[in-house]
Amino acid sequence: MREEIRKSLLEMGEKKLAEFSGRLIPGAENIIGVRLPELRKYAKRLAREMGEEALDGEDIFYEEIMLRGFVIGYLRTDPEHRLELIRGFIPLIDNWAVCDSFCPTLSFTKKNPELVREFLEQYLASEKEFEQRFGVVMLRCYYINDQYIDSTLASLTAVDTGQYYSSMAVAWAVSECYIKYTDKTMPLLENKSLDPVTHNRAISKICDSFRVSSDEKNKLRALKQIVN
Repeated sequence: MREEIRKSLLEMGEKKLAEFSGRLIPGAENIIGVRLPELRKYAKRLAREMGEEALDGEDIFYEEIMLRGFVIGYLRTDPEHRLELIRGFIPLIDNWAVCDSFCPTLSFTKKNPELVREFLEQYLASEKEFEQRFGVVMLRCYYINDQYIDSTLASLTAVDTGQYYSSMAVAWAVSECYIKYTDKTMPLLENKSLDPVTHNRAISKICDSFRVSSDEKNKLRALKQIVN
């Protein structure tokens, strides 16, 4: 069955897209060049028709890893078992694209916020770059809301952001927290609760938003830190 899945992916591949993606996604290897909407559509069909059998076998291509993550998100299964499948998938995440496409697929989180939030703690506290990013992107996707904003901000300030993709993920999440909950997020920036590089990245991302006024942007730029 793995060979059939691989054959289908190869048939969907586009050489130019593969070359473009290879330049855009550091760390990704063996890219076929399958468009994301087509990959999601195929994953939904596999999850519906094959269930967990679609997860059998080893992955060779980038799209196979991406597909595996999508199938895990689309399967019909109980939350606890899905978390076990997610736990097994996370070590396969070695670039930003797999991480950032996988997390929005885990929409079961909306019905199980406490269970998933507890599950994320181990990854937010991890020393591994893409485990950290997974935890942070999950917070950005599902936990910037009235119920969780305080704990989300606390978790973001606690992440070890010494690695690039962790830092960028935290900056991105903080920028969204600011746009949705300015009053709660501003003290984090005023108190310089993030490391200087991530702090400056967060401000830059906020200032990129059309939803922030020019006056606000000027105040935020004044908070930027000098980085040695």
